[in-house]
Amino acid sequence: MTDRTLIRVHGPQSRDFLQGLMTNDIAKTDQGLVYAALLTPQGKYIVDFFVSPDAAVDGETAFLIDVAATHAPALAQRLTMYKLRAAVDIAQSPLMVSRGTGDAPHGALRDPRHTALGWRFYGESDVSDTTDWDALRVAHIIPETGVELTPETYILEAGFERLNGVDFRKGCYVGQEIAARMKHKTELNKGLVQVAISGRAPVGTEIVAQGKIAGTLYTQSGGLALAYLRFARATGDMLADDALISRI
Repeated sequence: MTDRTLIRVHGPQSRDFLQGLMTNDIAKTDQGLVYAALLTPQGKYIVDFFVSPDAAVDGETAFLIDVAATHAPALAQRLTMYKLRAAVDIAQSPLMVSRGTGDAPHGALRDPRHTALGWRFYGESDVSDTTDWDALRVAHIIPETGVELTPETYILEAGFERLNGVDFRKGCYVGQEIAARMKHKTELNKGLVQVAISGRAPVGTEIVAQGKIAGTLYTQSGGLALAYLRFARATGDMLADDALISRI
């Protein structure tokens, strides 16, 4: 998968360093792959990624961060900014990212977001299969970096709790206070949902209900789509350009 990059974080303080930044608990990497995000101090999304332990060098703890290639430079820059005097080294790994839903290669790791998303593998060559990932994402309401996940996103509205991407017991991280506050609200006013669609419209098209903007349309597949909806407005039949939208 040439659209993913691996960043290697290693050093005696790498575990504590990542723990203080990411939305999930680094201790979970002892059991497998961990999904997480980095947030702004205001609790908004910067980037999402996977973290797994890597082979130690000279006894130093090491982790691999699997991130969208489009967001890798910004993530590396942000990690370097937070590094300060921490005993941590940050560098790009030469390994490649593969994923699939068929037979997994030896050493593959289960995607923690949903059982239907199969496995991810880090190696010297790409062994990905031909899974229709858009269809799977729409079927299971899985947001994608740079599509449904943008700088205006709050991770709970994107479903990160359901996707095992946030831990509310791990302690502080950047943006934690806002995420915790949203968690303890009675309910969210908007969020990422699956809708039925008749016709097509470009990603990012506004959804209109009864003359008011009710949300935004995103990935589409097989008569279904992902959309961010303002729940109070998203009633009855809605339109995204000429496409007819309805809640499921």
